[in-house]
Amino acid sequence: MKEVIMPKFGFTQEDSEIVEWAVKDGDKVEQGDVLAVVTTDKVTMEVEAPESGIVAGIQYKVGDVVLVTKVIAYILKPGETLPAELQAGASKAAAAPAPAVPAALPQAAAPVAANAVKLTPVASRVAAEKGLDTSSIVGSGPNGKITRADVEQFAQTVSNNGNGRIPATPAAKRLAREQSVELKQVPATGPNHRVQAADVLSFVEKNAATVAVPAVQGLAPVQSGTIRTIPFSGMRKTIALNMARSAQTIPAIQLEIDVDMEAMLALHQKAKTRAGEKKVSLTALIVNIVAWALVRNPMLNSQLGETEISLLPDVNIGMAVAIEGGLIVPVIHNADKKGILELAGEINDVSARARQNKLKGNDLDGATFTISNLGMFGIDRFTAIINPPQVGILAISGLKKQFVPDASGAPVLHSLMNMRLSADHRVVDGVVAAQFLADLRRGFESPEEMLL
Repeated sequence: MKEVIMPKFGFTQEDSEIVEWAVKDGDKVEQGDVLAVVTTDKVTMEVEAPESGIVAGIQYKVGDVVLVTKVIAYILKPGETLPAELQAGASKAAAAPAPAVPAALPQAAAPVAANAVKLTPVASRVAAEKGLDTSSIVGSGPNGKITRADVEQFAQTVSNNGNGRIPATPAAKRLAREQSVELKQVPATGPNHRVQAADVLSFVEKNAATVAVPAVQGLAPVQSGTIRTIPFSGMRKTIALNMARSAQTIPAIQLEIDVDMEAMLALHQKAKTRAGEKKVSLTALIVNIVAWALVRNPMLNSQLGETEISLLPDVNIGMAVAIEGGLIVPVIHNADKKGILELAGEINDVSARARQNKLKGNDLDGATFTISNLGMFGIDRFTAIINPPQVGILAISGLKKQFVPDASGAPVLHSLMNMRLSADHRVVDGVVAAQFLADLRRGFESPEEMLL
């Protein structure tokens, strides 16, 4: 018997609310299948089966707020039964008492379709309920297995094709509205030709000149003479408490530089050519150089405790990502050990999943330094607030053209970018912060320096 616990998705997380059960008592599942969807004060995430078996003893119902590490259900192996004392405490959320598991899990009597064995149990049940032919569904699960999400997306596609609507995920539809993009213009890469959030973002980047800047949080203008309220709770309240604690307890020092980006833009173009169809954003190059500079300046990659400063062995860079209702900071782990193309792939993946509320616990945990980039909004310079227990955050602003003197003193037009470092002055002295920024400048203006 295997316990399924409420996972801890963040450093300060204490509980999560169950918003959906994808299974019921008695369902057969395989390791990695989605059991439940839960939401924290920051993000909605999935709880996966820790091993294969039969679901039993679901302990909580939808809407319950559960402390992290509490047991929320059990997975039974062949021949096992749930002890009476555990079954007695099972939640009313279970559709029926958990049955004893037979000595051997039942096998399919005969193949009914070419891909029938590829369906997860939950996906098979949903497909049967909807009367769907699953032979043409493309699976997104491990080894091409068809998941519940694949079946539901296919069902939506079938429905949409009948009324002329474009099949798209909710996140893609929201982004399309915010970016003033028509979904029919966006090439779909999702299962069953469904437009995903990443598709919209890719379309926006390729057509930046004709796409509007996204509206912040999608709020409509306030009507004259009226007061509109929005809840100060959940993610927004958590951000407020963390930022207030940072501003009140951390004596921050701010230093800034303007970096000539001509060499970096040339390298970016080479990286995009090398990557072919794979998207390589300028962010990937920024993360690469910041990680290199952090290795050279370990005080910026540290944490302050009660009695000691811990210099951290891993360089894990958090990237502030705006989502509806606030922002979250997914993490690129061991960024100093990865090349530009590998970083680009991870950044594309985690950014898309962040906007679709599909992050996993490890995506949000363990950041040692944070980058906040507002360049895409045309911001010239800004100050970012340190996210404790980190000791530094780098604010990246937009590219702007400016005349600078060449070797002979003649003015030439170059692209410059402002970078402002906020550092915890209890840990980082001004000269240390200045050296970090000096290394950043070297990395951006002469990328070959990183090879020496």
